[in-house]
Amino acid sequence: MSADWFYIGRGGFFRRKKAIGPVTEAEILARIDAGEIVPETLVRSEQKTRNRWVAMQKVAPAYDHFMSRKNEGS
Repeated sequence: MSADWFYIGRGGFFRRKKAIGPVTEAEILARIDAGEIVPETLVRSEQKTRNRWVAMQKVAPAYDHFMSRKNEGS
């Protein structure tokens, strides 16, 4: 598992949007479970997204994990 993922979240004193990371793929999945990352959240990886910011719903494994958790809760 690589630790090269970043995501846009709220942090700091004024809760401004900023890049949070690097985090591992397992941490990304845990944050999806916790509700910190939703399909509209921007994520970036040097290898997987070629260092471009994309919506989490464009990253198939992450979105599949989100949908499986959503379906379990229904």
